[in-house]
Amino acid sequence: MIKLYLAEDQQLLNTALAGILDLEDDLTMVGTAVNGQVALDQIETLQPDVVLLDIEMPGMTGLEIARQLHTRQPQIKVIILTTFAQPSYFKQAISAEVAGYLLKDGPSDDLIVAIHSVMMGKVVYAPELVVGLTTQTKNPLSERETEVLRAIANGLSTKQAAEQLFLSDGTVRNYMSTILSKLDASNRVEAIQIARHNGWL
Repeated sequence: MIKLYLAEDQQLLNTALAGILDLEDDLTMVGTAVNGQVALDQIETLQPDVVLLDIEMPGMTGLEIARQLHTRQPQIKVIILTTFAQPSYFKQAISAEVAGYLLKDGPSDDLIVAIHSVMMGKVVYAPELVVGLTTQTKNPLSERETEVLRAIANGLSTKQAAEQLFLSDGTVRNYMSTILSKLDASNRVEAIQIARHNGWL
């Protein structure tokens, strides 16, 4: 019997998916949550074999949970479920060494097959995500420009970004001007959106 845990913040999807998986003879749902922090606490107590995690949840994201489990409970298999076919998320999932990364709108049969596959030690990635990663546009920003944009994307002001990166305010402003030009963006918000969409942050 394979013990499953599901963390999904959309209550309707959470209930429906848990019900579908629980119908399988060799799968049993030992717990669910709609909050990431609650999920991590319960996972460490319940010790499921496979954890299904939504990426974006209140409390803690699925990727943050995956990183924590990889460090503290590496025997637990993690499958990320997402509606976001974003290269940046996929890269983070790979770095967290998740066992699976699937799109939510895929057939439930594919998820069941994936659960059995990861239990046999295989890694399962949705083909659409792999294609998206391999066809990804090359980052036109230099390493330093990327660092500056990441700092701004994390909510830092120009002054705070300058302090964190040991630069002057003027240098950060110059970098931002170059970044906007390279990304053909009209403002910082648009530049951040373009960089995130292409997986450069």
